[in-house]
Amino acid sequence: MRIVVTGGSGNVGTALLRCLAGSGRHHVVGVSRRRPPDVPPYDAAEWVCVDVGAKDAIPALRDAFAGADAVVHLAWAISPSHDRDRRRRTNQNGTAAVVAAVRAAGVGHLVHQSSVGSYAPGPGRTVDESWPVTGIETSSYSVDKAAAEVIVARAEDQVTVARVRPALIFQDAAASDVAQYFAGPLVPRLLIRRGVLRFAPLPAALAFQVVHADDVARALELILTQRAGGAFNVAAQPIIDRDTWREVFGGVGPPVPPSALCAAAAATWRARLQPTEPGWLDMAVHAPFLDTGRIESIGWTPRHDARTVLGEFIDAMGRRDSHPGPLLHGRRRRRD
Repeated sequence: MRIVVTGGSGNVGTALLRCLAGSGRHHVVGVSRRRPPDVPPYDAAEWVCVDVGAKDAIPALRDAFAGADAVVHLAWAISPSHDRDRRRRTNQNGTAAVVAAVRAAGVGHLVHQSSVGSYAPGPGRTVDESWPVTGIETSSYSVDKAAAEVIVARAEDQVTVARVRPALIFQDAAASDVAQYFAGPLVPRLLIRRGVLRFAPLPAALAFQVVHADDVARALELILTQRAGGAFNVAAQPIIDRDTWREVFGGVGPPVPPSALCAAAAATWRARLQPTEPGWLDMAVHAPFLDTGRIESIGWTPRHDARTVLGEFIDAMGRRDSHPGPLLHGRRRRRD
């Protein structure tokens, strides 16, 4: 198969390239704003440099998609957190450009990476793929993910469209990048330790799911090889709640009301002391849990336990683990 991957040098893109290169059965074209270095897994792909959010992106994307059996759309921006228009440009306008180019190039299969964040609020509730994808209005990430679901639906009249809705996606190689996104340069690495996080004041209402990037990549490959359509939830077990947190980190602090954490996050974000906008906490509190029965029905099971994924990722964040790709490189602050 000839597979084109937008955002091919990012967190999931890097994992997907590892997965596809390992099979040796596919010709992969990566689409990225900047060409990654000629090292594994990026050296297994042909590269085209396109900014999916640019006004002239559609012709360049159409040319990149020509002759493709499938397009996997992973390109997404979650920074800069204070520039809403810039993120909307990539997330919503960029998705629209990808859909238009897929249609123009006559590609038969579009696999779009959505998110648990696309779902309507459902705190404490496990949902399947029929749950409404109207997002959580206080989270700009969630708003964009819900909007992108509407945009990719425009291709369904002539393209098989799959929507992959994963939980939080972690891998050690992305630790430095995630630390920059959500902790910022002012948070010392000494605070990102299991011995410190055992005192974290996790709200009683806060519970979430995680999944390893390699497991998401395996789900994407299954969907590609089976030319599957529709929506697929992807997450590992168990759910991370206060009890699981205690199991992973050896303890948990007294519960703090979510409103107090959100107020603190909002104040420090507005003061630009840290980069995490409060909408991320709102999404963590209000997002539902994912029933993964549909992806399991086509042969997927996670190889990584959620407790191991979280614990090892926190260890990697403390070390500031990174990868030589342009989106996962840990030596500088990302601007895009």
